[in-house]
Amino acid sequence: MLVDPRRRWLPAALVLGAASLALTACTPNTPQAASTGGSAASGAVTVTSTDDACTLSSTQAPSGNVTFRVTNKGSQVTEFYVFAQDGVRIVGEVENVGPGLSRDLIVQAPAGSYRTACKPGMSGQGIRAGFTVTDSGKPVYADASSQQLLTTATTQYRAYVKEQTEQLVTGTAKFVAAVKAGDTAGARALYASTRSHWERIEPVAESFGDLDPRIDAREADLEKGQTWTGWHRLEKDLWPPATGYTALTAAQRTTVADQLLADTKELAKRTTAATLTPAQLGNGAKELLDEVATGKITGEEEAFSHTDLWDFQANVDGARIAFTSLRPALEAKDKALATTLSTRFDALQKELDQYRKGDGFVSYTDLTPAQVKTLSTRVDALSEPLAKLTGAVVA
Repeated sequence: MLVDPRRRWLPAALVLGAASLALTACTPNTPQAASTGGSAASGAVTVTSTDDACTLSSTQAPSGNVTFRVTNKGSQVTEFYVFAQDGVRIVGEVENVGPGLSRDLIVQAPAGSYRTACKPGMSGQGIRAGFTVTDSGKPVYADASSQQLLTTATTQYRAYVKEQTEQLVTGTAKFVAAVKAGDTAGARALYASTRSHWERIEPVAESFGDLDPRIDAREADLEKGQTWTGWHRLEKDLWPPATGYTALTAAQRTTVADQLLADTKELAKRTTAATLTPAQLGNGAKELLDEVATGKITGEEEAFSHTDLWDFQANVDGARIAFTSLRPALEAKDKALATTLSTRFDALQKELDQYRKGDGFVSYTDLTPAQVKTLSTRVDALSEPLAKLTGAVVA
């Protein structure tokens, strides 16, 4: 991982990947976005962000260059995002829009469904709404060079890592508060969903060698003399073994929880200064599938909570978003590989979707050996072509 202490500004013009992800959009329980309706046939889509609303002048625009003119009429610094249909992959963003200020975001957008979000206070999931890009009949990427597409891919993915880290900090703060309050049920309810943000960006998070073992070390992986802290230390205390376990005292629980939050905030600081290369995106996607194969599919990761399928899904999310960011560049060089990867991501997701329960998944212990084997087969089928991604896009 190369680290560069740069400002947190992203280029205004971002290129959207050619395909949407086959995942469910996430609609937060926040104030609703509003729109005056209609279509921005020409000119900019105006976005008015306040402390409790995100109002767009239109709900759709023709494909090609789409300009969002963001004005902050609230009392807090705000951000504006355009997400793919899944509500996770970031197409473009503008941040640090102070009260009374305006900024433009220009995206090159193919026809499809998207989601927009204002983030007053620059935290949480934001105030979201749907947005449609209709087919203008004009090519979107005709003038984009391979290098431009790769640069855009890394810019998009860096924005995604930043947004996921922000969500991780917010969720961890809530989780820590529940742990310290002795609210076992509340902490259990937050555990898997919050960890998903970590699992989605695990290759980046793991690159910080001092933070990763403090945040995510499993008991089985502890080195001699290593103090066990982080998510899995608290996991064991929340889902204690039936025998042979001594619960943490309130003071010990507070110490571990506070350290987890402090380390997570430090992670957020470091990821904002991180730069990424196209090779790191491709390699990271493969690493995430390897994580699934070696830890999640075996049930070893969440040894006490058995929430491994949440982690499984988050790893697949992260891998697919890296691939989708690189897809326009990949299609220019190896369209067959792009098609194969898309098809196999879909097949794996379809298999995983069978085990959804409410907003999450069934316990790993509910799976039969045959079901685990089928999931493993789908992972292997995707892993083989995914290993070719980096070489194809950087060749």
